[in-house]
Amino acid sequence: MREAASREQRRYTLKMTSKFVRALLAASVLVVVACSSSAQQPNRVQGPTDVVATVGNVSITLAEVDQKAMQQPASEFGKMKLVLALYEARRAAIDDIVGERLIADEAKTRGTSAAALVDSEITSKIAPVTEADILAWYNANQSRVQGAKIEQVREPIRSLLTQQRTAQAYQSFVEKLRAKASVRILLEPPRQKIAADGPTQGPANAPVEIVEFSDFQCPYCLRAHPTVKQVLSTYGDRVRFVYRNYPLPSHPNARPAAEAAQCAAEQGQFWPYYERLFADQTKLGDDDLKKSAAALGMDAGKFNDCFDSHKYKARVEADIQAANDAGVDGTPAFFVNGRMLSGAQPFDEFKRVIDEELAMKRQ
Repeated sequence: MREAASREQRRYTLKMTSKFVRALLAASVLVVVACSSSAQQPNRVQGPTDVVATVGNVSITLAEVDQKAMQQPASEFGKMKLVLALYEARRAAIDDIVGERLIADEAKTRGTSAAALVDSEITSKIAPVTEADILAWYNANQSRVQGAKIEQVREPIRSLLTQQRTAQAYQSFVEKLRAKASVRILLEPPRQKIAADGPTQGPANAPVEIVEFSDFQCPYCLRAHPTVKQVLSTYGDRVRFVYRNYPLPSHPNARPAAEAAQCAAEQGQFWPYYERLFADQTKLGDDDLKKSAAALGMDAGKFNDCFDSHKYKARVEADIQAANDAGVDGTPAFFVNGRMLSGAQPFDEFKRVIDEELAMKRQ
């Protein structure tokens, strides 16, 4: 009976598409990733007959994509702006169609059926969920189970973990197929014009510009910090990084820290000061901010006068207003050539968007 139930569960999870993969993985990340220029291109309106993706020499039109995209529940996109939600729905549908075609093509090449290929390459490679796996998830997610006993949530947790593993196996297999196929995504993403008005790293003529709105007291900005460094080290001169301030009202030390960082920038020390503030978020009081400046060898008197007079208060408020105008409602928020990435996204998500932008530049 248990084996029959297991086979039935596997048949169910096999029906997942890349749309589900993206939605599932996004949901698991976005719950905990945010505290509540010349490189940017204008949007081009695409019509139903426009080609938005290709797999080999086979074209996928916007009309075909919308047949799938428009069936997605609006609730999947939360408070996302309509234009961005529409893009995400279409992009998920494209990934769905591309994945299906890649699997169908690979099955044909191997002389088998798509179902048999999925069974051999995905479902057979999914590790069973153990009691230890369930208990570990339960202990790590007490806030999500809301006091429920392990006996009450064991099977839902098992189902969730099985879905996650199936999603990851599906995604991994499709990525392998994409790596050896000719796949192009031509769907135009929504972009916003974000001024590069802040301290920068990287050349002004870099093909990719990343503007971050951040908060020195935000734990998720701290989580994103090493990812930003990884992006910059990976892409080098191909990326220009711009830092702008978005101190949240719930973080009392964030605004003073933002103003202090601008005072450090006045002495050419923004980036060392930026690193120091993120190195220890418990030391963001006024005295700590002044001590940090002195420790970096700045002119203490000049720094203290700048900080105490709130010289850059208007500058920080201008950043906040720019973020609000762009639809930012939490930190960190990134704009990659005007494309918004909200929250402490993993490196792979930055890589996906940056690689797409670089590919568009080469077209």
